[in-house]
Amino acid sequence: MAKIELLSPAGDMERLKMSVLYGADAVYLAGTSFGMRSFAGNFTPEELPKAVEFAHSHGVKVHVTVNTMPRNSEAARLSAYLEQLQDAKVDALILADLGAFMLAGKYAPKCARHISTQQSVANYECARAWHDLGAERVVLARELSLEEIAEIRQKTPKELQIEAFGHGAMCVSYSGRCLLSNYMTGRDSNRGACAQPCRYQYALMEEKRPGEYFPVFEDERGTYILNSKDMCTIDHLKDLQNAGIDCIKIEGRAKSAYYAAIITGAYRHAIDDMAAGRELDPVWRDEVDHVSHRIYSTGFYYGYPGQYTENSRYIRQWQVCAIVESCDETGKALCSLRNKFSEGEALEVVGPDLRPFAVTAGNMTDVEGNSLQEPRTPQMPFYMQLPCQVPAYSILRRSVDLSAK
Repeated sequence: MAKIELLSPAGDMERLKMSVLYGADAVYLAGTSFGMRSFAGNFTPEELPKAVEFAHSHGVKVHVTVNTMPRNSEAARLSAYLEQLQDAKVDALILADLGAFMLAGKYAPKCARHISTQQSVANYECARAWHDLGAERVVLARELSLEEIAEIRQKTPKELQIEAFGHGAMCVSYSGRCLLSNYMTGRDSNRGACAQPCRYQYALMEEKRPGEYFPVFEDERGTYILNSKDMCTIDHLKDLQNAGIDCIKIEGRAKSAYYAAIITGAYRHAIDDMAAGRELDPVWRDEVDHVSHRIYSTGFYYGYPGQYTENSRYIRQWQVCAIVESCDETGKALCSLRNKFSEGEALEVVGPDLRPFAVTAGNMTDVEGNSLQEPRTPQMPFYMQLPCQVPAYSILRRSVDLSAK
C-alpha cells in the first residue's frame, strides 16, 4: 500500500516554508482571488512563482485553492487567473464551482483538478461523476464515517484519488457551507471571510421582554450550543489508510507558522512510523498538544463526535520565543525573536526532523557581540549558544499557559 500523502497549509511564505521543511508532501495555498481564506496572507502574482519554486526545489507539490463560488462580476477574470496559475507551474487546482472546473480544464490543462470539500462529495455516485468530468481527486465532505469512505473507495475508479481532512478546526455547518456569518456580520463565510459566529455565546430573548436575556443551556455544562471540537487523527492513520484515503489534509491556512510546523512534523513522523511498521513514537503524539487548539475529537470517522459546550476558548500552553535562522557546528545559533524571554529560562528546541529537547537559555549576545540578558525587540536578531547544531527554521519555545480564562 502506498504511503498516505500529507497535505499541509501555507497561508503565506513563512508558513509555506515551515510546512515544506517540516515534512509535507504537498502544500495548499491561495492567490489573491477566488480562495476561501481571505484573512490568510495568501500569495500575490509576484510571490506565487517563488513559492512554487521553493516547494518544488524540496520535492513538494503545490495545490492552489480556487474554491469560492464566483459571481457574474468575477467570472470574466477566471480564465486569465487560471492561465496565471498554470504559468506559475502549480501542480493542482482545488475547485468547487462547476464553471470554474470546466474553465480550468481549458485554460490550465497542465494542472490537475481536485474537487473541494465545498462541493460536499458524500457518496460514490457524486465522486464517480466528478471523475468522469475529469477530476483527478475529490476532497470528501467532513461528515463521512470511515465506513462510508471505504464504500466510496470500493465503488469508484482506482485512478480517482481520495483526500480527507485529518487535523484541525471543524465547521458546525455542512462541509463549511454557512450563511450565519453573512446574516450576523455581513462577512461571507463562503468567500473566505467567516466571523465564526458558531463560537459565540448565545442567550434567548422573549419578544415582549426586550433587553432581558435568558441563558440557553445545551446541558448543565454551558451555552456554546454551536461550538465544534477540533479534529485530531494522529492515532488513527492506519484506519484512514485502510478506508482508502490517499491524502490527509491539515486544516489551518489562517493559523500560525508555528502551528504549520509542529502539526506537519508530528504527522510526518506518524506516517513514516506507520509505513515502517513501527508504533507511533509518543513524542510526536505529544506534539499535537503543543499548539493552540480546542478539545480534540476524531471528527465523524467513528460516529458523531459530540460538541464542546463549556466555552469556545483555545488551549494555549506553549509560546514561540525565537526562530533559528542558522546554526554552526558548535551550536552557535543566529535567532530571530518572536516573544521575549530571559537568560536562565527553561526552553525546548524542536526543528525539521529534530526530536524536541530541553535547553536552558544562556550565553546570548546581540549581533555586535554585546551580552544580552533578555532580547526584547520583536524580530531582532541575536545569538544564542545551543548544545548542538540544529537545522534552520528550528523553533525555541517555552511552556506558559496562555489559555483564555
